[in-house]
Amino acid sequence: MKACFLFPGQGAQYPGMAKDFHETSAAVRELFQLASDASKIDMRKLVFEADEETLKQTRNTQIALALAGSAAALSAREHGVSASGYAGFSVGEWPALAEAGVISRFDMFRLVAERGRLMDEAGTKSGGSTMSAVLFLAPEKIEQAIAEAGLKNVWVANYNSPVQCVISGTEADVAAAEEKLKAAGAKRVVRLKVSGAFHSPIMAPASEAFAELVAGVAFADPKTAVYSNVSGRRIESGAQARQFASAQIISPVRWIVEETSIAADGYDAIVETGPGTVLAGLWKASGAKIPCFAGGTLSDIAAISL
Repeated sequence: MKACFLFPGQGAQYPGMAKDFHETSAAVRELFQLASDASKIDMRKLVFEADEETLKQTRNTQIALALAGSAAALSAREHGVSASGYAGFSVGEWPALAEAGVISRFDMFRLVAERGRLMDEAGTKSGGSTMSAVLFLAPEKIEQAIAEAGLKNVWVANYNSPVQCVISGTEADVAAAEEKLKAAGAKRVVRLKVSGAFHSPIMAPASEAFAELVAGVAFADPKTAVYSNVSGRRIESGAQARQFASAQIISPVRWIVEETSIAADGYDAIVETGPGTVLAGLWKASGAKIPCFAGGTLSDIAAISL
């Protein structure tokens, strides 16, 4: 049975996630310690004891999700569910890279902690930037409405599904775009509670600083299939993975293309290894016939039938 693991991104987190994995697996407890050592953060305290507000701060969310996703993948393997392909949404791409052997887990956790910090700082210093989800309007219609309105500081940041995208930009241009998109036929436009315009050119300071960090880290060629948010296709080499690592911060998440690439590679099943079922929902919306299972808890993993 050929499976692909998907790792969720920001928004999927919740206090106490992965606690069942931590309580039942010595290897997961070692993983928590590794993440704590790499990030210089007490990850048990952050993930299990922090309140929702603390956990949703970008500098905390990213490292917590990378750890929760890694713990879910490890637990899945311990229970006989393994993968031959990996992908992740935004920060979720980092545990995917580690699982595919592109970088070490220690380096992954260290870099994700820095990525979260840099993106948090870029959002704070942007002078006011945000994101909004646009529902039930095709991606090309969203792009057209923004272009016709002449808005220069708002972009499509996440191509989630044929009926869901996220826009990202300055407060003023996002607000203007929201009205234009409603007029163009969007059934709902929902402002997101985020600290900045992620996956847009506004994150350039974070991307540039992160490029300097990854320059000194070993990136190996993938040992198994791993897919990129930047291209929507398989990552071919360690050099390409390093290049995409910083580019991803300012580039849109091309999840629609990525799902198509995954489906074309002939997997028998998809497992969302991490909290929530957001990616399972997007997979279903893609129209792919391959079944997608939740894998964010021990009970989820026990229910997987491969």
